[in-house]
Amino acid sequence: MISLNNVFFTRQDGGTKRQIINDLSLTILPAAHIALLGDSGSGKTTLLNLLAGLLSPDAGTITVNQQKISELTASELALYRRKIGIIFQHYQLLSPLNVKDNMCFQARLNGLSPSDDEVNTMAKKLGLENKLTAMPEQLSGGEQQRVGIGRALLNKPKLLLADEPTGNLDAARSLDIVTLLKSLCEEEQIILIMVTHSQQLANQFTTQLFLKDGQING
Repeated sequence: MISLNNVFFTRQDGGTKRQIINDLSLTILPAAHIALLGDSGSGKTTLLNLLAGLLSPDAGTITVNQQKISELTASELALYRRKIGIIFQHYQLLSPLNVKDNMCFQARLNGLSPSDDEVNTMAKKLGLENKLTAMPEQLSGGEQQRVGIGRALLNKPKLLLADEPTGNLDAARSLDIVTLLKSLCEEEQIILIMVTHSQQLANQFTTQLFLKDGQING
C-alpha cells in the first residue's frame, strides 16, 4: 500500500518558487493499477519522482509498503529504488548488452540471479523469445520498450512506475504495450502507476487520477 499525507513540493523557477504538489493526500491499495493524467506541467512526473525517492517532499510523509521513504537517508533511498520498477519513455537500454543481459541487468545489480527459465518465460510473454541475443540497435521501438518492461519485472518489484512509457510509439503499439504491461502486473500483483497524456490509454485502467493545481481529482 502507498500513502501520501499532506505532501508539498516546491520548485525554484528562476527567481520565483512554484508550488508543484500542494498538500496532497492519497492512498493507493495493494495491486492497484492507476493511470495518472494532467496537463503538461501539472506535476505528474514530479509525483512519480517523489514516489521513486528521486525527489524529497518539502513537507508531509510518503509511505510505500510500510516504509516511510520521505524520512530515509540518501543511502537508504538508493536501496529503496533498487526494489521498485521504473519504466521510462526513453528506453535507456545499455547498448553494449544484448536483450537477455539488458533484461537481467537490474535484477543482477540487486543481487538476484534470474534463471534461464525465468528469463525465457518473461521473453515469451513479451514476444521477445527470438530476440534474446539481439542488440538494442537491432530492435524496433516497441521491442526496446518491451525489454524495458522485462528488465523492470525481473527485478520482482512490488511497485512499478511508468512515465509516459509509450510516448515514442504510435497509437496501435502504445495500446499493445499498455495492455501487456497491465496484464503482467496483474499476474504478479504489482502496484502500477502510469503517467500518460492519452485518454485512450488511461481508459484501459479502472482507476484514473487527474493532477491539477498540485491536487488529485478523480
